[in-house]
Amino acid sequence: MNAEEERELRAELERLKQEHRDLDAAIDALLGNSGYDRLQVQRLKKRKLQLRDRVSEIEDTLFPDIIA
Repeated sequence: MNAEEERELRAELERLKQEHRDLDAAIDALLGNSGYDRLQVQRLKKRKLQLRDRVSEIEDTLFPDIIA
């Protein structure tokens, strides 16, 4: 992996982590309302899981688990 690819992956990683935090806050806000839309919360949680999986993939690429 060259330096440009690594920079792009790191930028994507930060963007995804921020989106994950934003979704977390949105879910908390929705759950704080008594009449929240359960379907919307489910969709947000599913998106959050997709982001977590992508973050894990990028982290594995950037920081390989090398056993010495």
